[in-house]
Amino acid sequence: MAEQNEINGGSGAGGGRAGTAAGGQAQEVWTIGRILKWTEGYFRKAGLDSPRLDAEVLLSYVLKKERIFLYVHFDQPMEAAELAAYKDCIKRRVQRQPVAYITGHKEFMGLEFKVTPATLIPRPDTEILVEAVLQRLKAGAEAEGSLIADIGTGSGAICLSLLNYLPKLQAVTVDISAEALAVAEENARSLGLAERLELWQGDMLEPLKQQAESFSGRLAAIVSNPPYIPRADIAGLEPDVRAFEPVGALDGGEDGLDFYRRLLADGAAFLQADGFLAMEAGIHQAQQLKALAEELPQWGRCEIIRDLAGIERVVVLWKK
Repeated sequence: MAEQNEINGGSGAGGGRAGTAAGGQAQEVWTIGRILKWTEGYFRKAGLDSPRLDAEVLLSYVLKKERIFLYVHFDQPMEAAELAAYKDCIKRRVQRQPVAYITGHKEFMGLEFKVTPATLIPRPDTEILVEAVLQRLKAGAEAEGSLIADIGTGSGAICLSLLNYLPKLQAVTVDISAEALAVAEENARSLGLAERLELWQGDMLEPLKQQAESFSGRLAAIVSNPPYIPRADIAGLEPDVRAFEPVGALDGGEDGLDFYRRLLADGAAFLQADGFLAMEAGIHQAQQLKALAEELPQWGRCEIIRDLAGIERVVVLWKK
């Protein structure tokens, strides 16, 4: 890339510091401020949605510093090794690799989670789901032994956030992907929550069905952010998502509702009398889920919660 050659030319043998080229001409200095400005412009030309933020997050990752460090060290020259590592990050990002996969982690609910291409990247929208569950669990979850299930856990961001903020809560978590469960287990250990979590590999509620004597009528809540993208819509997703995130965690079937139907059909049997099922929903899906629940005798009250953009994002169904 011609633009990246500009970085190479500015670094030379002396890295980002000023030096003298073979012809006696002084080399340019790549400071933190200058490299951020250049990268922002390059990302903008590449059509990235948040060029400045991406530039800052990636440079913070390379330098192993908080983002505030960049602003108080604008004039600090970059070392050669730092420039080389940052150049690699730039190359991967313009190929549309998500920033979280490049850095290997993502903040969610104030916590740091490891993410890999085996897991979806936690989104701010999903914090609406976690906050809704926290509010509805808080009183009941103060008792020792209160138990929830997280179906389709991925990185574990949902259930581990709930465990972190409700210190007496316990959870079982299910994912069909062994690779995703390994990431969730690592996150549980790093957050000091592994002792309150059981991890099960399997398809949706199947592991709970196999342990029915342990889970029937036992759960305070079932929480899920299932695959909900209609299959025909996947080809039109942003390349960051379509090309890199696991398609199995996106594809919700022909109308996007396949996994919801399974949760609605079988979930109530595992809930205690005052238990609830909380699900993240895609755009225009919340009312469809409410209608599906109204056709089933096991579900009573339905709550629909909007996200900050006003989209109906979370559906909470209470067992009848």
